[in-house]
Amino acid sequence: MANKSKQIVWGVRREGRTLWTRNAVKGVSVRGERRKRDGRIEWRRWDPTRSKVAAAILRTRDDPSTLLPNPGSTCLYLGASSGGTVSHIHDFVCGVDNHHGGQLVAVEISPRMVRDLVKLSDRRPGLVPVLGDARKPEQVAAFIRGKANWIHQDLSIADQAETFVKMATSFLAPGGIGILSLKAASERSSEGDDNSRFQKAERILMESDLLLQERIDLKGLEEQHVVFTCSSSTGN
Repeated sequence: MANKSKQIVWGVRREGRTLWTRNAVKGVSVRGERRKRDGRIEWRRWDPTRSKVAAAILRTRDDPSTLLPNPGSTCLYLGASSGGTVSHIHDFVCGVDNHHGGQLVAVEISPRMVRDLVKLSDRRPGLVPVLGDARKPEQVAAFIRGKANWIHQDLSIADQAETFVKMATSFLAPGGIGILSLKAASERSSEGDDNSRFQKAERILMESDLLLQERIDLKGLEEQHVVFTCSSSTGN
């Protein structure tokens, strides 16, 4: 990597406006992303226009390392789609052949997308694909090994904030980080403009037992999206 690169956490680097993760499956791109070598290490480009988590890392006013789980963590991804962002999280939470001992439970309701996740998991030990409803704790509980150190929710549903609070209350470990990627267009049940929908979600988070850390506008990277970062109180 170039000298201007900066490590955010183990296995994640920032180089200017570009993010890279240490590829857990050398020689393989997940969705056509660029790869490059640094000695024996291969890095994959993490595109912030295709990943709300990556966009939030670039936009946060806080230390970006606080948005990411550590290697070996237990992680829950609600609304995993075909696994683009999931694969980057796996790169550093689990690593090659899961030598970190992490677990990344990826929940997705679409059977077609889960087929992609299953294929991804064949070469990425520690990645657990779950075909299920990410709004229902009982459909997740059997697959996760305990409380999650990190949760990300990215669901195209109404009541995104209420769902996030429910799932985080069920699964987020004390001191864990929760990230809600909220789509304004999905909040069809709420009247008003996009900003009023974001404000409503912010109120729901603030009135919960979660500690709201930051509201991050992704405009320019992901339109009509805001990311909320939260942590669990010690009482969770």
